[in-house]
Amino acid sequence: MAFEQVNGKVVSAAVGPAAEVLARRGAMLGYAGEVAFRPVTGGGGAGGLIGRTVAGEQVPMMVAEGRGTVYYGHRGLHVSLVSLTGETLTVEADRLLAHDAQLTTSVQLIAQGGIRQAVRGAVSGLGLFTTTVSGSGSVALLSHGGTIEIPVDGAEVGVDPQAYVGHVGALQLDLKASVGLRDLVGRGSGEALQLRVTGHGRVYVQASEEKFA
Repeated sequence: MAFEQVNGKVVSAAVGPAAEVLARRGAMLGYAGEVAFRPVTGGGGAGGLIGRTVAGEQVPMMVAEGRGTVYYGHRGLHVSLVSLTGETLTVEADRLLAHDAQLTTSVQLIAQGGIRQAVRGAVSGLGLFTTTVSGSGSVALLSHGGTIEIPVDGAEVGVDPQAYVGHVGALQLDLKASVGLRDLVGRGSGEALQLRVTGHGRVYVQASEEKFA
């Protein structure tokens, strides 16, 4: 794994020949060695594709190349590492901090207003663009309070929609109401809406319902 956890809010990445790292601009905290940084533009190749798609979500990217170690973090948010082995991670674009440059990314519109906006009943008209990251390598994700990994192996798993960060595997996500009589009279402590996850894979949730600003 090219990335290592320094503490709950910082990760380091080993940069070398054919081992570049992509990260959101402004996330570099420091570096050691002969490392150069350049913005990802809309040119050809994998880097250009990443630049175009992620820039569309207002998360411009920077590539680190050369040889050395780079330290990444963002706004004091918690950082979690996900290791992919020929898999695909689906995650909201603003959750991506950094990843190995050889991973393939794409962006797709999955829902009008987004999962958390749908829960709040606010439809922005812009929709939710979710990023997919595929291949073998490391991905650093941002969250409030850190993330936990919940395995999904056939049986349905329920997730608070506002705590959802991303998922790996062949999973189906459905937003469903779960309102009982106690909820209707205002006495219940259960969640009125749940994200029902089925299939085989793993889902990542943050330790907070707080949204990103």
